[in-house]
Amino acid sequence: MKFMIQREQLIASVQNVMKAISSKTAVPILTGMKINAEQHGITLTGSDSDISIESFIPAEEDGIVQVENIEEGSIVLQAKYFPEIVRKLPENTVEIEADDNLKVTIRSGKAEFSLNGQDAEEYPPLPRLQTDNSFQIPTDILKNLIKQTVFAVSAMETRPILTGVNLQLKNSTLSFNATDSHRLASRDVPVADTTIEFSNVVVPGKSLTELNKILADSDEPVELSVTNNQILFRTNHLYFLSRLLDGNYPETSRLIPDQSKTQITVITKDLLHTIDRASLLAKDERNNVVKLTTKSDHVLEISSNSPEIGRVVEEVSAESIEGEDLKISFSAKYMLDALRAINNDIVKIEFTGAMRPFIIQPITDEPILQLILPVRTY
Repeated sequence: MKFMIQREQLIASVQNVMKAISSKTAVPILTGMKINAEQHGITLTGSDSDISIESFIPAEEDGIVQVENIEEGSIVLQAKYFPEIVRKLPENTVEIEADDNLKVTIRSGKAEFSLNGQDAEEYPPLPRLQTDNSFQIPTDILKNLIKQTVFAVSAMETRPILTGVNLQLKNSTLSFNATDSHRLASRDVPVADTTIEFSNVVVPGKSLTELNKILADSDEPVELSVTNNQILFRTNHLYFLSRLLDGNYPETSRLIPDQSKTQITVITKDLLHTIDRASLLAKDERNNVVKLTTKSDHVLEISSNSPEIGRVVEEVSAESIEGEDLKISFSAKYMLDALRAINNDIVKIEFTGAMRPFIIQPITDEPILQLILPVRTY
């Protein structure tokens, strides 16, 4: 195996694939990165028990040569050293060559490294999903779906199913739902040209977070394929495979109140900054609580009281306040996460009482919803 490659391209692919490589794996060869050279380009592969990533660098794209002098072959390199070497090479081009004894030479400018490789035949093949069961959505919409929901997954392994995001596809609408049982983040998007339907597909939150880092900000399509235990996200240059979580995801729609007693509309960033300041005295994990009180003349009072630290009170003008007067306490962190996820200048918040879940949505009819359970304070 031998090829010359642009260093920037190689670094970008190596960084993507490293997200799937773990030093804590039961299969020793999976601590390495597989490199496969073919005439049409180079494929890098990394895998652990949860996710597998393939990154493809075409030999030529849009008339620009990225890889040349290719002699076909494959090798597995130690991921502990290879990425660092590539990052610190002196020149813009890199030559990589493997001999019959699995010795790999990496040259750039006057620098030359020699690494011991492993036989690529021993690297387990990635499953190839049948893609009949697939549909496409634009990359930027997928990134938004992830960003607006994944923060609400549970960090606790006590209920493993809640550490994932539930994907549903029904009536040509794709829904992402995440809950840690104290809050819910939900977002829907229409999907064109598909007759596929599924409901209980739960993707680990960690997988989606890594996928979001790798996907470029573009409107290029991503193809999603689902089987009973894996999901594949595929673009021209990326093959991202994640295991699914076992178990039944709870029915979250019944958490959403169908009526409200108090409605508030407020400028998103005004409320966000006020709650952010109030939370400065509520940093303690157990006590990350702020209180919202409705006042006359469209005024909201946001306060936080920490006996051993001090108290903060600030007023913020609402666009409108309708319905019953209200005093409610909630986690500042949950509220900040929810407001940041709603990409809209004005939000409406609907309350059904001081101890009932409340929902936050953009003032537009965009199908995104954040729900938070209040905190009982004495």
